Amino acid sequence: MSLAVVVGAGGTGVATARLLADAGHRVRLVTRGGGGPEHPSIERVAADAADADRLSEVARGAATLFNCAAPPYHTWPKALPPLAEGLLTAAERTGADYVMLDNLYAYGPVEGPMTEDLPLAPSSVKGRVRAEVWRQADAAHEAGRVRVTTVRASDFIGAGAYSVITVSVAPKVLAGKPALVPADLDAPHSWTATRDAARALVTVAQDERAWGRVWHAPTPPPLSVRELAARLARLAEVREPRLRAMPGWVLRAGGLFSPVVRELPEMQYQFQQPFVLDSSRVEETFDLHPTPLDDVLGEMITAG
Repeated sequence: MSLAVVVGAGGTGVATARLLADAGHRVRLVTRGGGGPEHPSIERVAADAADADRLSEVARGAATLFNCAAPPYHTWPKALPPLAEGLLTAAERTGADYVMLDNLYAYGPVEGPMTEDLPLAPSSVKGRVRAEVWRQADAAHEAGRVRVTTVRASDFIGAGAYSVITVSVAPKVLAGKPALVPADLDAPHSWTATRDAARALVTVAQDERAWGRVWHAPTPPPLSVRELAARLARLAEVREPRLRAMPGWVLRAGGLFSPVVRELPEMQYQFQQPFVLDSSRVEETFDLHPTPLDDVLGEMITAG
């Protein structure tokens, strides 16, 4: 029974901790406030992961360190670099393998499905930050200082997810209210279940073929916001969704009052054109497949 340290208690971090604990591992779940699920095999620890000394102490004896940390969206340019440095340093000091959860921002705008072989060409501030964090970890792996592997996922749905769907769409649809959505309602878009990202993280951490490579979390075929909302409504047996695309000027105006909304315009390319993730490599290599979409949406309905 090995020790795994999971940093971050968002939807994927919690799902990862639960999967590891249910498989018989001892788990330390690290957050600033020491929160997380109650589980006999999960020890909840309060620590700032950007503090490499403190995190090294927490991770002493761990076989694997999982980076599922997600600081507030508008703080990424300042918060992510020291956070990533603290995690990477702790992994190097303790000898733990390092498994990173990442998103697709570093690819920048692309035409066609995104594969792991795409060059990083970020067009946004947040994308450049994500790219640099990955490059530093990859360099540490290439130098032999630590073993690293990365799982990239698209926008999340499912238990504990935080995304356009879970914030702007699902609550309104389930309540029978109209939703104003910052997206082209008919553009195909890939949605990754938090549980599937967690399954990928746990799987690659235990397979020698994974190290030094990037993997895309198993993700179902793309659905537009309109299609996904309609499917959610049918499952929940509520009225047909009433959706409107949010005009750009409304989004920009909202940024005057909300630091989170202020960060959205530079990422709008992801929601104004097809945004499709190809996860065939992880599916074929590890026999990992997306959870049936209705099961994932059912989680969201149950959570309310």
